[in-house]
Amino acid sequence: MRLNCAALATILLLAVVPVATNAATNAATPAVATVLKAPRDRAQTADFRASGRLVRVDADGTRSSSGITVKAHWFSGVLRVMVDVAPPSNAKSEARAHVLLEMRPNGQNVIQIAHPGDKAPATIPFDRWSDGPLGPGFSYEDFLEPQFFWPGQTAAAETKFGARICDVLISTPEAEDKTHYAQVKTWLDHSIGFPVYVEKTLKGTGSVKEFTYFGLRHDGGVWSASQIESKTRGHGGSTLLIIDHGTAKANLSLGDFSPQQLTRF
Repeated sequence: MRLNCAALATILLLAVVPVATNAATNAATPAVATVLKAPRDRAQTADFRASGRLVRVDADGTRSSSGITVKAHWFSGVLRVMVDVAPPSNAKSEARAHVLLEMRPNGQNVIQIAHPGDKAPATIPFDRWSDGPLGPGFSYEDFLEPQFFWPGQTAAAETKFGARICDVLISTPEAEDKTHYAQVKTWLDHSIGFPVYVEKTLKGTGSVKEFTYFGLRHDGGVWSASQIESKTRGHGGSTLLIIDHGTAKANLSLGDFSPQQLTRF
């Protein structure tokens, strides 16, 4: 069974995908609560493991790859996600890392990291949340996907994205929400409520990161994608999150996300 790690909130997630195009339809604008139900339900019922690769492709075609394993579970009021990242394939000094991400609907999220030999995990400062295991293409914050719980939610009219009819959700944070994004716009397949395309606008610069979901599938009652590609509009290169295998019902417990697990290599 294949999962994506973006399905965490979807979080996360190979298929050949045609060029996507957007075309508005005459459909009525759906209710925000209806559009939000599927992505929030996915976060609040999450209990999965998935493994695969995080691949960065530079503008000149140079590739670097890291093995990655993700596990996630919703506990009362908090989604916990642990990411195990291997050193990049072309690295000489980078160490393996465990990252624990905690997403709370009130916006008070926390990200911790540990490396081999650490006695205790360290909290990643907020100004580093826009970094990531292979750079900012897939940032630490992108593994959290908190936008579906932000207070600012607007649903636009149904729109075609490629061959799919999508509900478009525009999410905006408030001051207390810890995020580097000013807005997240999500195209959710109307029939399944799963994202097919996302635009995330960064605060300050206004740069837009584009996420395209490939290979949607339905296994064990759970929708997922086998690959997510991240690009920054106007820039070359991309980052791919590729999921090779996983399980939708991992029966995880609080102990699977403990400080002891975080520092155990």
